[in-house]
Amino acid sequence: MVQIQVPFFRPALQEEEVNEVVATLRSGWLTSGPKVKRFEEEFASAVGSNGHAPGANGKGDGVHAVAVNSGTAALHLAVEALGLKPGQRVLVPTMTFAATAEVVRYQGAIPILVDCDPVALNMDLEDAERRAQGAKSQGQHGKGRGLRSEFGCQRSDAHEIVGIMPVHVGGKLMDLERLEGFAQEHKLWVVEDAAHAFPAGWRRNAEGPWRQRSNGSKAVTCYSFYANKTITTGEGGMAVTSSSKLADRMRLMSLHGLSADAWGRYSSNGSWDYKIVAPGYKYNLTDIAAAIGIHQLNRAEAMRRKREEVAGIYCEALGKVNQIELPAGDANRIESWHLFAIRLRLKSLTINRDEFIDELKRAGVGCSVHWRPLHLHPYYQKTFGWRAKDFPVATAQWKRLVSLPIFPGMRGDEIEHVIRAVKRICKRHAR
Repeated sequence: MVQIQVPFFRPALQEEEVNEVVATLRSGWLTSGPKVKRFEEEFASAVGSNGHAPGANGKGDGVHAVAVNSGTAALHLAVEALGLKPGQRVLVPTMTFAATAEVVRYQGAIPILVDCDPVALNMDLEDAERRAQGAKSQGQHGKGRGLRSEFGCQRSDAHEIVGIMPVHVGGKLMDLERLEGFAQEHKLWVVEDAAHAFPAGWRRNAEGPWRQRSNGSKAVTCYSFYANKTITTGEGGMAVTSSSKLADRMRLMSLHGLSADAWGRYSSNGSWDYKIVAPGYKYNLTDIAAAIGIHQLNRAEAMRRKREEVAGIYCEALGKVNQIELPAGDANRIESWHLFAIRLRLKSLTINRDEFIDELKRAGVGCSVHWRPLHLHPYYQKTFGWRAKDFPVATAQWKRLVSLPIFPGMRGDEIEHVIRAVKRICKRHAR
């Protein structure tokens, strides 16, 4: 009998995407053009004005979406457009992927890592407050441990914290009102890393309206369309903002800082001429990628509901397994369910997390860990002197994390196989 092999992720692609890509190839226009413009407009409509449920048509009034070739590109364009300068500091969660902090370093700025809350693993704003006060103190009394003189910052604002970059881990939005209040109090811009969080929603209470992102003239929300994300273009991303000024700057810098894009130069009504107005980047999305994204976007909420159904089955089947802790529910969140991360109760097991993962893989179950916190990576340890004890929650929690497969096309036998494997490993190694 052949054992079932359950991948960690399988993209949900249908004939609509295939046909749109073929039509794009036959059109003769492959790079950024009409399909990208359509994708941007429809995505802006999908995230809409705040107050609409995720996936609902918010008409996109006052919402600007800039399509790019990765979520990382979106983050980079956002911090550049907001004017991040060398030596300035940005609050960044330690519990995140490389991209969130590395775009700060691209600008020569300094990420101030922040611990996570123990429930959702999102940025802990109370710890952010402590870090902000600590950075202010260093700015007044000289550099402290972990901010070495090698940066050579001579600017008067070298110690200034100018921004905050929260990550909505697994697609569970953090409290947007608290985030905006914190940013306003400290005069910070906000760049949300929403790579996991489309579609997703937050509300203050049962009577409050649903919101999908932060608002304001100094806020950008960045999404990822990588192959394993909630919707995909293969590679791709989107920067969304209510500020036309920020959107114009990001659009300009996404294509070499040129005054006109390729569609504007080479289409029948365009002009060949262009001017370089800034030293930009090559971050534009292609029409081929946008052709996939248009139809993924149309099914985004349906795919979210499929993932939610898988999550519900997992929770019901694994709820009485004493060796694991399941994701906490919240009536005031609509989760994208990009991840289904269980946490091992290591005191109830005779094996550690890595051994647990090895057994899952031997059982034919793909899995992962989200993430090794940034302060435990060599670059951040050597460059800034971060230590495990500086971030006690993230340090403790990441050792317990295992992300199980969750994707809209999971078959019933695949879900049952994952459940049986988890139960069997827990039973075999129960303490």
